[in-house]
Amino acid sequence: FTTSSSNNNFSQEGSAVMHNENMEEIKSISMQNVTFSYKGKKRYVFEDFSVDIEPNHITGIIGRNGQGKTTLMKLIAGKFEPDEGIIEIGGKNPATDIGTAKRIVYVAGVMSYSEMKLKKIIEEYRLMYEKFDEEFAHKLMELFGLNKKAKIKNLSKGQETIFNFCCGMATRADITILDEPVSGVDAISRNKIYEIILRDYIEHPRTILISSHMLGEMEKILSHMIMIGNNDVLFAGDIEELKDSVYRVDGELANIEKYCEEKKVLYKKNQTLGAMAVIEDRLNKEEAEKADELELATSKLSGEEIYMYKTDLKNANQMEALWEKKN
Repeated sequence: FTTSSSNNNFSQEGSAVMHNENMEEIKSISMQNVTFSYKGKKRYVFEDFSVDIEPNHITGIIGRNGQGKTTLMKLIAGKFEPDEGIIEIGGKNPATDIGTAKRIVYVAGVMSYSEMKLKKIIEEYRLMYEKFDEEFAHKLMELFGLNKKAKIKNLSKGQETIFNFCCGMATRADITILDEPVSGVDAISRNKIYEIILRDYIEHPRTILISSHMLGEMEKILSHMIMIGNNDVLFAGDIEELKDSVYRVDGELANIEKYCEEKKVLYKKNQTLGAMAVIEDRLNKEEAEKADELELATSKLSGEEIYMYKTDLKNANQMEALWEKKN
């Protein structure tokens, strides 16, 4: 997928090219036919899983809890190796190629720092990442009210998540992987985190991967998205393309039923009042006219709504059945 999102107030692709003229660009991130399971577990996390990620974009990896977002990110970071299949970044294996590994940072809400003080962890990052901006790291910590003399074990979950985020962003690594960077963080700090990601991307374009099971808040900073579920890729591409591929119709049940004939329906609510259906197709002029003839209202959906309908495979009627009374 190559198209930049028009949702952002700048061209991510153009900025990346302009700022990366003097450095070797990572031209591809590819997973092909990957199968992976944790030792001692019978169930595969991924089986024959394939996806290509275009570099130099802010890409969201979206999926419900337990769908493999963290595993996917650790495979890309080279922290895990697949049982089968190929993972390549610029044609090299991130798990075995040292040069590639040095260009990747993976940070999660909880990391293994034990008794260390924050300032000591900052020093470790400075030694590990050649582009680490220590001054920027300290500025971020000051912004979020983090004391560099504090021990990591004495931070709250939200504070620890924020600290790890500060370190990860300050590495300016060519591939910056943020695993649930707002987990346990309050609303004000979450907004700051999203603003920092976007602004720092503008100043220092690179590949930024962000995982989350909540798309709504961060949708505005993403240009691309990988949606995973049921051991498969439900969507991978430009968010605006996703929004153009699904629409909703509302109206009387009989007309909804008639309109949905021979269409791919992602979700349907078969109520006499408030009937609706979510259709996976482009809403062109012809389809809009057909809906209008049946007195159906058509509307586009947000990325978060599409994500919800694509991952909730149960019909809305099963929800209604919870309140049905037995005879």
